[in-house]
Amino acid sequence: MTPETIEGYGVRLRPCHLADVPEMVAGCADPEIRRFMPLLPDPYDSGAARWWVTEGAPAAWAAGGAAYTIADPASDRLLGSIGLTRLSAERATYEIGYWVGAAARGRGVATAATRLLTERAFAAGAARLELLTRTENVASQRIALACGYRHEGVRRAAGADGDGVRQDLIAWVRLADDPPGPLARLLPDLPDGRLTDGVVTLRPVEPADTDALYRLHSLPEVVANRVPPVAPERAALARRCRLAASRWLAGEAADLAIVDVVTGAVVGGCALFYDEPATGQAMIGYSLLPEARGRGLAARTVRLVAGWAFGIGVARLWAGTRPDNVASQRVLERAGFRREGLLRGRLPGPDGARVDSVVYGRLATDEN
Repeated sequence: MTPETIEGYGVRLRPCHLADVPEMVAGCADPEIRRFMPLLPDPYDSGAARWWVTEGAPAAWAAGGAAYTIADPASDRLLGSIGLTRLSAERATYEIGYWVGAAARGRGVATAATRLLTERAFAAGAARLELLTRTENVASQRIALACGYRHEGVRRAAGADGDGVRQDLIAWVRLADDPPGPLARLLPDLPDGRLTDGVVTLRPVEPADTDALYRLHSLPEVVANRVPPVAPERAALARRCRLAASRWLAGEAADLAIVDVVTGAVVGGCALFYDEPATGQAMIGYSLLPEARGRGLAARTVRLVAGWAFGIGVARLWAGTRPDNVASQRVLERAGFRREGLLRGRLPGPDGARVDSVVYGRLATDEN
């Protein structure tokens, strides 16, 4: 890589200039940027920006990486910054990182810059590029997918805040011979961000749902059907809600809040786990708060999720219930599922015991 200007996809990547300092200061002082880049100097003033232009960026180039200003091709004004850090010269492996100022967000600038620099890096001999995102940085994860980077897993405590607290980072990776993207997702977004039949609405779980879901999953009858049958800690539920969007993007699970249309209150939860993508099979689970039971909301929820799942290519849905959970079995039957058999000792029970599971299934070709 050499510090030359490149253009494409509506952006310009060029070396940093001292004329960039005012926009750089404004961008790096933005709370949204500082939220995901906590190791930036605080406060980020003109001195910090000048240091980057005169020393930091040249050092990045000297170390075999890259440091570009993302500029508007028409005005050449700074929109953000993007660069590469060489992780291993022998393995031709680099990490890509970027930030975009508030005024340029929502216009595809980061995606365009990432795509452009990715192509240039591979053309220059890179074999593997890594894009690390904080677990809560959903926007950056969407950029990774749009640019053909694949979810490779979580790097525990790989990042750090300014106060020394360690943070997990999600690794997104693209190889030189991978398709350019965007990457097809196992679990696409819901149409219009929700599913509804006018009585219940299903939407992605959010951090604000923690209290309702903690109450739900702490109920004895719900705990009895958890795997394992242990009440969750509130911190664990909070983390689940915080990471729900990230897990959805990675194709692990579609975690949904069940909302009563009349009251607008969260009355339960439902999740779709794509447990066998190779065979087109996914699993569904659900539960309701006591005040929402007996009104047919669970069956409505399962029908909505099943319709969406079959529409995105799932061929078979299955669910398991304890033999004594007759209410859940009736829900599945009303939603078009058929009883398929009994799996002996499939689930962990209390005190080391094993519990049977009644299996229900529904195919995309079944009539509801």
